[in-house]
Amino acid sequence: MKIRNGNLRDNLGSIGMDENILTKQEKREDENHVHSIWLEKYSFRVALLSMFIAVSVVLAYALASIPNIELFTLSIFLGGFIMGKKEGLVIGSLSAVIFVFFNPWGVSPLPLMMYQLLHYALTGLAGALTHDFLKEKSYFRPENDLYKLPMMSLFGFIGLIITLSFDVITSLIGVIIAYGTLDAFFLYILSGIVFTIIHEVGNTLGFIFILPSLIQLVYKILY
Repeated sequence: MKIRNGNLRDNLGSIGMDENILTKQEKREDENHVHSIWLEKYSFRVALLSMFIAVSVVLAYALASIPNIELFTLSIFLGGFIMGKKEGLVIGSLSAVIFVFFNPWGVSPLPLMMYQLLHYALTGLAGALTHDFLKEKSYFRPENDLYKLPMMSLFGFIGLIITLSFDVITSLIGVIIAYGTLDAFFLYILSGIVFTIIHEVGNTLGFIFILPSLIQLVYKILY
């Protein structure tokens, strides 16, 4: 009889624990459902997309007077990371159109301008693809802390690759426009190596130390 009573208490206790777990899960599902409905609103997504474009352009103009220090790339990447592939392409494209056509240092030659538009559109897409890659990873927990070695290493690597590809390809296009040949490419690179290094290091550090906190902030607001 005592054994039966003990088993009964254990069963009741396990049932109570299961009910608590289910209650917590249902609460989380309800919260996520409310937020997902909010994020699915077309007007809200348009407003959020417009905000990312505006922030990107404002940051571009704010830092335009400082050679090769920029947050334009980071903010476009963040927009794609938060909103998705199509929105990332739109954020990158429209931000680049505004800044490239109304650049305080003048409009770039057509081949260079076309590449700039393509590059920033792909930067927004890269943000979305990075989110798709990370969302199932155990170390991606934006509600807790993203300042962990795997996250910081990945973001830093992505920031470096995006910036390095931009600098190398724009230099190639610039040399061809100026000289009609690639013979002077290495001299062209060496002549601006200091500014190139500043650009690479600045963007890499920005992706390592600034991007994680911005992702966490946006997640707390939206989710």
